[in-house]
Amino acid sequence: MINEKLINPGSIVVVGGSDDLFKPGGKVLKNILEGGFSGKLYVVNPNNDIIQGIKSYRNLNDVPQADLAILAISARLCLSSVEVLLREKGTKAFIIISAGFSEAGEEGKKLESEISAMITGAGGCLIGPNCIGVVTQTYQGVFTSPVPKLDPMGCDFVSGSGATAVFIFESAMPKGLKFASVFSVGNSAQTGVEEVLEYWDSSFNPDTSSRIKLIYVESIREPDKLLHHASSLIRKGCRIAAIKAGTTEAGSRAASSHTGAMASSDSAVEALFRKAGIVRCSGREELATVASVFMHKPLKGKNIAIITHAGGPAVMLTDALSAGGMNIPGITGIHHDNLLAMMNPGASADNPIDMIATATKEQLDKVIEYVDKKIPTIDGMTVIFGSNGLVDITEIYDHLHNKINECDKPLYPILPSITSSSQELAYFLDKGHVNFPDEVVLGRALIRIFNTPLPADEKIHLDKVDVPGIRRIIDNANDGYLEPAAIQQLLGAANIPVVKEAVARTKKELLGVARKTGYPLALKVVGPVHKSDVGGVTLNIKSEKHLEAEFSRMMKIKGVKAVLVQQMLSGTELFIGAKYEPRFGHVVLCGLGGIFVEVLKDVSSGLAPLTFREAESMIRSIKSYKIIKGTRGKPGINEQKFAEIIVRLSTLLRFATEIKEMDLNPLIGSPDSITVVDARIRIEKNK
Repeated sequence: MINEKLINPGSIVVVGGSDDLFKPGGKVLKNILEGGFSGKLYVVNPNNDIIQGIKSYRNLNDVPQADLAILAISARLCLSSVEVLLREKGTKAFIIISAGFSEAGEEGKKLESEISAMITGAGGCLIGPNCIGVVTQTYQGVFTSPVPKLDPMGCDFVSGSGATAVFIFESAMPKGLKFASVFSVGNSAQTGVEEVLEYWDSSFNPDTSSRIKLIYVESIREPDKLLHHASSLIRKGCRIAAIKAGTTEAGSRAASSHTGAMASSDSAVEALFRKAGIVRCSGREELATVASVFMHKPLKGKNIAIITHAGGPAVMLTDALSAGGMNIPGITGIHHDNLLAMMNPGASADNPIDMIATATKEQLDKVIEYVDKKIPTIDGMTVIFGSNGLVDITEIYDHLHNKINECDKPLYPILPSITSSSQELAYFLDKGHVNFPDEVVLGRALIRIFNTPLPADEKIHLDKVDVPGIRRIIDNANDGYLEPAAIQQLLGAANIPVVKEAVARTKKELLGVARKTGYPLALKVVGPVHKSDVGGVTLNIKSEKHLEAEFSRMMKIKGVKAVLVQQMLSGTELFIGAKYEPRFGHVVLCGLGGIFVEVLKDVSSGLAPLTFREAESMIRSIKSYKIIKGTRGKPGINEQKFAEIIVRLSTLLRFATEIKEMDLNPLIGSPDSITVVDARIRIEKNK
C-alpha cells in the first residue's frame, strides 16, 4: 500500500549511488539533487566516501534511519538490503529500479515474491522492481531523462512501463503539459496501476489534488478495483485518460458463435473503460493531447467555432471534428454580419471564421469576445494562429493567454509555428498554458472525450428478473449448448420477449404446431450450431405442402435431430451477444443482425451488469444507428425496449457466470416491440 513515506519522505537513501551518470544509481541521485530535495539524503557505495558531493557509506549497516530507499544494485543483493533496511533502519518505502526479477525467469520471480512479502509483512510500500522510479512534489526519484516539469495541479501519471513513461513525457512536455506525480510500477510486485488509482482515490483532496489522471497499462490484473476507483475519482471531479497496450491476440481462438469470434480481451477493456468513464487513447500523442484538453474548461456541448488566419488547417480540423460526430455550425444572420464587420475585406464569418493573414490582435480580440459572449449555440472555440510575418506573435500569444483565462467557453490554442516562433511559444507556455500544434490530433482528442460517457451507476436492474429461476435452470443444465426449451425458460426468467416456437420431431408434431401457430412460419434445424451454413433455415413458409417438404429435407441433414417451428415475424434484424472474459466478467455486444454482425462486425460493447444509460449509449455507438432510428421511409425500432432487453440480459449474465457464449441473432425489432427469434447459449460449469 502506498504510504506517506513514499510520497513525502523526510530522508532518502540511494543504495548503489554512483558518480557515473550513465548508471541508474548515478542518474537517479543526480535527479534527486537537481530536483531540490530538502530532506536528508544518503548514499551507499562500497568504493567511495563521497558521491556527487554527498557523504557515501561503504556499508548499509552504517546508514542512518531513512524513510525511503531507492535500490539500484544487482537483483541478488536486494533481498539482504531490504532486510537490513526494514529491521534496522525503519524504512517503510522502497523503490527497486533494478532488473533481473520476474521478467528474467522463475528464479527472479521467486526472489521478487520474497522481497514483496517481506515488505508487505512489515507494513511497507514497494514500487517495482524493474521500474524507472517515482516523482512527487518532494523528490525526483527517477533515473531517466527528461524529468517532467512539476506542478501540483498538473497530471498524476501511472505507467506499467518505464520506457513508455519517458516517451510520453517527450510527447507531453513540448505541449506545455506539467505533472503533479509520476509512478512507474514496473513488475508491480506489490503496487500496480490499480493500487495507485486506489491511493489517488483515498487521498483525494478537492482543494489540493490534481484532477487529471493519466494511465499507461499493459495488463489489468484487477478490473473491478480499477473500475471502482476510476469511477469514484471521476465522480469527485477528476478526468482520466488511459492507454491499454497489448490489444491484439497472436492467434485467433476457435469460436462457435458470432460473439465468440468478435468479443476479446480488448472488447472487455473497451467496455471497462466506458463503464468507468475513462477516455481511451490509442497512442502517446493522443494521450498527451487529451490531457492537454483536460487542462481547459470542460466542453459542455459539441458545437465548435474555428477562428483562424489560415484556411487549410481550419478545413482539416472541420473534417476531423465532423467525422467524429461533432458540429461546426454555420454562423448566419446578424451574428454573421457583426463578425464580418470586425474583420478585413476578404475575411469569412461562416465558420470556420477565416480572418485571413492580415488579421490584427485587436480584430482577434473582438471576434473571440463576440463568439464567447454573444453566440450561445457555440460551446467551445479553437484559435489557429501561426507566424505570418505580418504581426508580432508575442502580442498575439499574450492576448490568447488573457482570453483563455477570461472566456466562459473553453478556447483551444492551435499554434503550429513551433520552430519559427519557438521563443514566443516558450513565452506562452511559461504562462501555464498548453499548445496544440496539430489541429487534426486535437480534433480527434476532442472526439474521444466527447464520446466517452460518464461513469455508470453501480446498481443492478432486478425489476421482474427471476434470479432464483435463472439459477434453477443453470444448475440443472449440462455443459454445452442449451436446448431450445431451456433457452425459452431462461430468457423468460429474465422477462425477455421470445418468439412463439416449438420443437417437432415427426410430421404429426410438425403439423400440430403449425395449426396452433398459424402461417407464415420459419423452420430451423435443431442440432447444428450454424444453421444457415448447412441449409437449415427456411423462412416465410405459407403452406402445409411447403412445410412438409422442408421438414423432409432438413431431417436428412447430418446432425439434425428435430426442427424448430417459429412464428414468422417481420421488422429490423438486431443482434445481442455476450462472452465471458476471465477477471472481467461478461462482455455484452449489440448491433444490427444479419450481414452487419456477420461481415461488417458493426457492434458496440459493454460490461455486465449494464445500466439503461449504458445500453442506450451502446445502441447509439454503432455505425448503423441511423437504421435503428429509421431511414428512407422505413420505420425505426423501439430503442427503449432494445435497451431494456440489453439491460435484462446483462442482469441474467451477472447471476449466471456459467454462460460462456451467447448469441441472440436475430431479434426482430419494430416501433412497437423487440422479440428474440433465434438464440444460442453455451454453458461451461468447470471453468
